[in-house]
Amino acid sequence: MNNLNSLHTSFYAIGLSYKKADAEIRGKFSLDDAAKESILAKAKEQGVEALLITSTCNRTEIYGFAAHPYVLIKLLCDSTSGSVEEFEKVAYVYKNKEAISFMFQVGTGLDSQILGDFEIISQLKAAFKRSKKQGLTNPFLERLLNSVIQASKRIKNETELSSGATSVSFASVQYILNNVENVSDKNILLFGTGKIGRNTCENLIKHTKNPHITLINRTKDKAEKIAGKFNLVVKDYADLQAEIRTTDILIVATGAQRPTISKELIYSDKKLLILDLSIPKNVSDDVSELENVELIHLDYLSKVTDDTLERRKAFIPQAEAIIEEIKRGFNAWQETRKFAPTISALKKKLKTIKDAELDYQRKKIENFDEYQAEIITSRVIQKITTHFANHLRSANGSTNEAIDLIEKVFRLEEKTFTEKE
Repeated sequence: MNNLNSLHTSFYAIGLSYKKADAEIRGKFSLDDAAKESILAKAKEQGVEALLITSTCNRTEIYGFAAHPYVLIKLLCDSTSGSVEEFEKVAYVYKNKEAISFMFQVGTGLDSQILGDFEIISQLKAAFKRSKKQGLTNPFLERLLNSVIQASKRIKNETELSSGATSVSFASVQYILNNVENVSDKNILLFGTGKIGRNTCENLIKHTKNPHITLINRTKDKAEKIAGKFNLVVKDYADLQAEIRTTDILIVATGAQRPTISKELIYSDKKLLILDLSIPKNVSDDVSELENVELIHLDYLSKVTDDTLERRKAFIPQAEAIIEEIKRGFNAWQETRKFAPTISALKKKLKTIKDAELDYQRKKIENFDEYQAEIITSRVIQKITTHFANHLRSANGSTNEAIDLIEKVFRLEEKTFTEKE
């Protein structure tokens, strides 16, 4: 394939996400760091001007310039175990303005599986850094990403799109913070260190500042791996009953098929809060009959997260208004970029006319004031080009025609239009 020229390419966003692709298909198109580097290398060989690659558990996407989207689709499929046929069944392809809008939606959390989840913006930043290292960025992509980052920051600061608990692990920690006094002094026991247990553990450490967290897991080495990361205490499964007796908060996330915490295991003469984060329930319902025990089940915490997400929807219009404002700024910059070479060529043409005229007058006029003539003519040229620039800036969709007319009238030698609608 020949080197791509920006005159003949468009900006595309191609990819797949949780909306149409199930976990198995997303897995086939998932990209690790080595695969991303491989795609960038191939793209560079093919003369692709700029490219951005993201791959998370919920989406895999490529943003870039190509003569046809198939160039980007093939780059993705050649570096994964997914086929073009599989991709086409679940894929989306956006072009130019639609691709720009899509990146704004993704980067601001409006297209996330959990509305308002801003984790993707750090992925986009990392993707740009990787592409820049390979020389696969351009001013358009850099300006676009910076605009998306700006929109993301403003939505975080000016709306409540990302407020409240949206995961069970975070909701459980929020519940503890809201309902337990002096939580940093309490003994916390986490029973079960699967995915939910790990996430809960991280949230506990981050938000409670509590050093008294003990981990118990049926397989002790799994608990020790997590404990080592956070410098926590690990106890044997055999110590479970004794540990429950001394704890203030028990979090159960064992993932067993039947209850692992029964009424008989609990002998507590002080208040005990139990959070059951498991499906199916891992704490027997009759535990709530114990006088000092408060039992909170996953279904309650799930409702908290559902309510949070429902409340977040109210802030979508506000977020979209911020996006539109910043997108207008980006589009204005893009329009300016379209005609900047024409204005530059016009200025050069006028300067040529000026220089020829001054040279003529210099020969004709005695005591010709070189300094004043230069100042006056340069200012006239600046005013003329500013008028043309302002006209092109407000051309409202007819920029290309206006550029063509200017080039024809002034016989500008080069075709200077560099961006395609």
